[in-house]
Amino acid sequence: MSTTAAWAEANQKYLVAHLARISARLEGRTLPEPGWQGPGGPPAMDVVCTAFGLSPFERDMLLLAAGAQLDSGFRAAVAAADPGSGHPSFGMALATLDGAAWEAITPGAPLRYWRLVDLAGELTTGRLTADEAVVHFLAGVPTLDPRLDGVVQPDDGPVGDPPPEAAAALVALRTAGTHAVQLLCPDRAHARATARAIGAVVGSDTVVLDARDIPGDPVEREWLARLVERQTLLLGAVPVVLVEAAGRDQAARLAERLTTPVLLVASDPVSLSPPALLVEVPRERASAERWSARLGDLVSETELRRARTQFPLDSSDLEGVAARVRTGEPVWRACRAQRRTELGGLAMRVKPRAGWDRLVVPEGVRSALEAFAAQVRHRGRVHDDWGWRSRLRGTGISALFAGPSGTGKTLAAEVVAAELDVDLYVVDLSAVVDKYIGETEKNLRRVFDAAESSGAILLFDEADALFGKRSEVRDSHDRYANLEVSYLLQRMEHHDGATILTTNHREALDPAFTRRLRFTVTFPFPDAAMRAEIWRRVVPAETPADELPIGPLAQLSLSGGQIFRTALNATFAAAADGGRLTVGHLAEALRRDGDPAAARAVEGVISA
Repeated sequence: MSTTAAWAEANQKYLVAHLARISARLEGRTLPEPGWQGPGGPPAMDVVCTAFGLSPFERDMLLLAAGAQLDSGFRAAVAAADPGSGHPSFGMALATLDGAAWEAITPGAPLRYWRLVDLAGELTTGRLTADEAVVHFLAGVPTLDPRLDGVVQPDDGPVGDPPPEAAAALVALRTAGTHAVQLLCPDRAHARATARAIGAVVGSDTVVLDARDIPGDPVEREWLARLVERQTLLLGAVPVVLVEAAGRDQAARLAERLTTPVLLVASDPVSLSPPALLVEVPRERASAERWSARLGDLVSETELRRARTQFPLDSSDLEGVAARVRTGEPVWRACRAQRRTELGGLAMRVKPRAGWDRLVVPEGVRSALEAFAAQVRHRGRVHDDWGWRSRLRGTGISALFAGPSGTGKTLAAEVVAAELDVDLYVVDLSAVVDKYIGETEKNLRRVFDAAESSGAILLFDEADALFGKRSEVRDSHDRYANLEVSYLLQRMEHHDGATILTTNHREALDPAFTRRLRFTVTFPFPDAAMRAEIWRRVVPAETPADELPIGPLAQLSLSGGQIFRTALNATFAAAADGGRLTVGHLAEALRRDGDPAAARAVEGVISA
């Protein structure tokens, strides 16, 4: 006989012996407590008593109610004990069972709080009925509570090994440090498999709940929370809540209400009080073997490795990439196109064209930009191949470009994206930041998801609007604005890609925010030597132009952005005149741009 079968037989005998003991009490006799002699784990009755903290009297009340539903002989003993009603009651328990206590029938006591028994009628004379799912459990047949059917279901999918990123979740669930763990993963199927693996390691099954099915009504949600918690306590399971845009608030309130460990699966953090432990679960990527199987005969191993590091493609994506490559499209461009996403008014996708030759900055700034690009390029090797992912709170690579307007911050972001051969999403913060509570967070989720899935770089231009010093909380909107910043910090840290923020006023940014960025690059206002170099490079070689007086032009206190705008406007004026670009065109462009002093200085060069 298998251990499972032997346990089931022993559990049945143990339950029958306890029911015989209660039946004897109804007849005025006393039988000794039976002992457990089965293999494996404890009997079902002991599991119930331990899980819900039942006293001996409460245990016997539950047996009194359950016995009448399980055994006809027991029902006859109940009827004989109370011929008037013929059913189990609290009054019968008080009169016949040892350790009688009035508080056992109160709504806050375990039997009624956890709905182990139902009371129909008066306190002492009403019928006591054991809950159906509990009766099945006592009999050794765990089942899903019928009231949870369609809402919560056992997750019996395949169990693999938990990824290294789940180590923190394992520690948290094994200790009493936290009860809520958030698995951050845009791929729900992969996150569910990770949750199953975590549950298996800690010796628990998982039951899955979709946040969209959680009631918004607080009373209904409380009822559901008790049923879910009871189910997980009976099965020794961990609830897994799948969270999408719809149902985020309901999921948070449910998780805060539960006292048992809970795993929330979401693409980005859900705001909880107290905060949950965040565990980043990377998007499931097609294995190196699958990349080779689909594309190995089409491209080189070097090209495969480079693309595999940058683009989080799954097996279905690879089919599309392979089809593009077979038509002659380069594999890198095919990968970019496969996951490219448009974001409407939230962000503009820029195809970077500017190279290092366009960027005139001090050597220290260029060195910092090259280091930033190198970290983005090699993050797969360092994080995964060289084992750093498990040691980092988040794998996002972020940079702050700070400096006066027109000093090359946005151009530098384009140059980095061009160097890495990826798209650049320029985020319109005026469209992302919404006056309605919760909408900003929703917009940010869309932006980050799109960038991560396509391997693009995110650029938050003039980020002061969202990342300024966090305000003193005066009302709910101030509190939510601060939560938005906190959410964004978390998402940037867990973003599997690069994020660049620019600001003209570094002093306006919250120091707590800037400390969590990987790079801070300061772009100075260009000195005369830098301005001279900008003037030399600003006009394309194809433009018909007189020789420009670089020395005098460099003495004008103009930023790189102003020089570019002046040269562009002057070139259009030259085209309208049908001739060549001249210093006169530059002077007129400066005057139209609202800088008459600079225009006069340039005109002085002409007259000289």
